[in-house]
Amino acid sequence: MSYTVRFAKKEDIPALMSLLRQVNKVHHDGRPDLFELTTKYTEEELAEILNQEQTPVFVCEDTQGKILGHGFCVIQQPENTRLLRDHRTLYIDDICVDEAAEQVGKALYEHILGYACEIGCYNVTLNVWTCNPGAVKFYEKLGLLPYKIGMEKIL
Repeated sequence: MSYTVRFAKKEDIPALMSLLRQVNKVHHDGRPDLFELTTKYTEEELAEILNQEQTPVFVCEDTQGKILGHGFCVIQQPENTRLLRDHRTLYIDDICVDEAAEQVGKALYEHILGYACEIGCYNVTLNVWTCNPGAVKFYEKLGLLPYKIGMEKIL
């Protein structure tokens, strides 16, 4: 199947909300102690995010224009630090693919990688919850490697 990856528009908000509900359900099912059964953003917050240059959002659609996945990104650059070298990072805040779609995640990721190169990023980073082993495996298959590990002790 053929897909198109493009910047998200305001008209895409209903589809983005649906995908956000799907990904949050995965997180809620894996860590109900941490995740409420809601969405990460409201429609108003999404509209604001879509208007900001530092937070590019991509959607992947099929030939009929149905949105099958999204990628929320944040352009980051450490400022006023003696510790870190000056570099630009594209942080992938969220990738979600409709559970019925195939190869959409890879298409989104490859597009995001190309975009990061275009804007002069040194690296692409993301966080993945260990309660989502399918996502961990997906990212490893794409060649991502751990660069820091978060740990916790529940009290």
